[in-house]
Amino acid sequence: MIRNLAILGAAMATLAISAGVQALPPPKVNDTLIMGDTLPKTLGNFGFFLDRAGTNPTPGVEPYRLNMPLFSDGAEKLRYVYVPEGTEVKTASGGLLDLPVGSALIKTFAFPEGEWLRYIETRVLLHREEGWVALPYVWNEEQNEATLALAGARRDVATPWGEQISYRVPNKNQCKECHGLNGAVTPIGPKARNLSSAWLQSFLGRVPDGADTMPTWEARETADPAAAARAYLDVNCAHCHRAGATASNSGLDLRWEVDDAHALGIGKRPVAAGRGSGGHMFDIVPGDPESSILVYRMASDEPGVTMPELGKATVDEEGVALVERWIKSMPAR
Repeated sequence: MIRNLAILGAAMATLAISAGVQALPPPKVNDTLIMGDTLPKTLGNFGFFLDRAGTNPTPGVEPYRLNMPLFSDGAEKLRYVYVPEGTEVKTASGGLLDLPVGSALIKTFAFPEGEWLRYIETRVLLHREEGWVALPYVWNEEQNEATLALAGARRDVATPWGEQISYRVPNKNQCKECHGLNGAVTPIGPKARNLSSAWLQSFLGRVPDGADTMPTWEARETADPAAAARAYLDVNCAHCHRAGATASNSGLDLRWEVDDAHALGIGKRPVAAGRGSGGHMFDIVPGDPESSILVYRMASDEPGVTMPELGKATVDEEGVALVERWIKSMPAR
């Protein structure tokens, strides 16, 4: 019933106008809170949704999806972007959408429970004058509000494949570990290459160069092995493994646009050997995924070994298989 509130509200407004009653102004996002210097206590304060259950976005809050998504223990992701009226979205380096000050990115993480989705957390990125601010909000048991959780949180959930895990909501500082670039918080998801051309045309009124070039997750089995694996690594690993990010000292640069084989780990020795290497000598051994440190760490759930270090408590078996297929396709040296 909650999902029909927006339709009901529009119908009531139409009836009010026909009856000569002044209609209420349309709901709006609270731009003052986005641009301000406070940390709103609840997600509902922003006005991103027409209902407290976070199911009907307010006009101007646009849903979107990524071709290749980030793995987070099998969580469903509901992604939205808000851009203030009268502003322009440009394209920055790497095809990342350059959202103007006053914009917001909203991402809800949810797990299936029967026929419903149980919302766990919603992460919000706010573009303020001083830069981007990342805030985590945790949903209550009633599923009608999410509260600011600066210290993070833990929630017991069942993954889509039935594994019981303690899901970790990152604290505010941990957000910087993935979103940090040259000391500043920055968005990492909405890049033109990982968004559909149809959505970009609708949202921007144009399709930027290089848009919609990454294969979709659904087409991973039939896509070129290198393209599918490189897209997966770009989305799941390259926000840390790139110059200026938290894992830049590893020497790995896993961004989509990189074409240097050594930077991608092919035939590259690790900067710091240890138990994280599993006794293997090279990050990627062409034709031999079982001897590749990259695969070894992706396939582990052991703290201090597993990669990525944050954002997962389980192994993405399908993601590992994707990268293994790519390495197997490489001519052995």
